[in-house]
Amino acid sequence: MPIIETKNLTYTYPSATKPSIKNVTIKIEKGEFVLVTGPSGCGKTTLCRCFNGLIPHFYQGKLEGEITVAGLRVPDHPTYELAKHVGMVFQNPENQLFALSVEKDVAFGLENLGIPREEIRKRVDWALKLTGIYHLKERAPHELSGGQQQRVAIASVIAMQPEVIVLDEPTSFLDPLGAQKIFEVIYELNRQLGLTVVLVEHRLDLTAKYANHLIVMNNGEVVLDGDPRKILEYEEPQLMGVGIPKVTRLYKLLKADGIKLGSLLPLSPKELADEIRSVLKRDD
Repeated sequence: MPIIETKNLTYTYPSATKPSIKNVTIKIEKGEFVLVTGPSGCGKTTLCRCFNGLIPHFYQGKLEGEITVAGLRVPDHPTYELAKHVGMVFQNPENQLFALSVEKDVAFGLENLGIPREEIRKRVDWALKLTGIYHLKERAPHELSGGQQQRVAIASVIAMQPEVIVLDEPTSFLDPLGAQKIFEVIYELNRQLGLTVVLVEHRLDLTAKYANHLIVMNNGEVVLDGDPRKILEYEEPQLMGVGIPKVTRLYKLLKADGIKLGSLLPLSPKELADEIRSVLKRDD
């Protein structure tokens, strides 16, 4: 059974004249690293708000179709119940951090759930070590860099030990190097813990190599859904304004020029470099 499943999901914000998402039918399996992308305003954030129950419980409006997360029908369960299964990390970490110290911020959600004190201590230390910020635990969040703050936000979500973590453009305030470090942390959580990751991101250069499932949206609809390598072979994402990885574009140009490369579409510079090396060896 998929961990997230939607059928003909359509949602219209209050006073909006047209739906933000329409007829979205997707399945996300447990343990997948899913990348959701598409041009600005295509409905990515709205879809994520459905996953953790902010829609329809916080944002009013009209929700049609079906959505289940971790076996729960989202409209039938309050957000605090869904929060045990789905954690959300937003674009701006400052919106999620408000305590006087990092460890208090990470403990906040657990205290709200009434977790015993000893278990809270264990989970907070575990989450801080996993995200590489244990040494910052007594610092005030507002004293930290953007990348460190985002790690605190991720730690506070994974301390709750949800089955799914949804990240809505979590590195939009960071430079490429800071973003890369955050994506590596997320990927390790996916790999080590089997955590299902849903990442909304337009920077495919930095993220495509981690994903095993790609969803491309446009005008509120899912237009492509499946294996990232197969989807990025199409011209359609580029025509919609999705920034496909530069190495993928280079690979296509080289093949169009008659250079015989392997059939595996590269998603990272390392994959393309390995491919070119094997071609050079073959030609020696």
